[in-house]
Amino acid sequence: MPKNHARKNALADLKDELGIKHACAIALLDHPDADERETLERYLAEYVDINTYREAADYLVQQKNDPRNQVLCETCGWLMGMICPECAKGCGCEYECTGWRHEEMRAATGDYDEDHNPYGCQECGAGGGGNPYEECCCYEDDEDQAA
Repeated sequence: MPKNHARKNALADLKDELGIKHACAIALLDHPDADERETLERYLAEYVDINTYREAADYLVQQKNDPRNQVLCETCGWLMGMICPECAKGCGCEYECTGWRHEEMRAATGDYDEDHNPYGCQECGAGGGGNPYEECCCYEDDEDQAA
């Protein structure tokens, strides 16, 4: 019967990398879902209070059952715990909302535009950014025509 050196090496790597026992490494390596296995490895590596495969699996089940982790919108991927109380949709698809949740999530995901200022003119940018006293002249032609 040939020896499975790749599996033996994978088990040794898991034990060394995560500091887990042999039985936990076997259970982790034999976990049926690859995405869940990656999440379990991350839990074991990052969380100090999770030291065994069973603890990581229990925490994964807890996270899946938490209603805040249920998907709110398939398009943008926001979860129920991210819902914005200030806009109609409540998710990341609403780009015009200036609510605190949208600002928080844009900053967290790197989708934050530093030049965007909701207080300035949307067309020319006057009144926002570096000079809050800058005067907008976008509608001067409209005022002249009305007079």
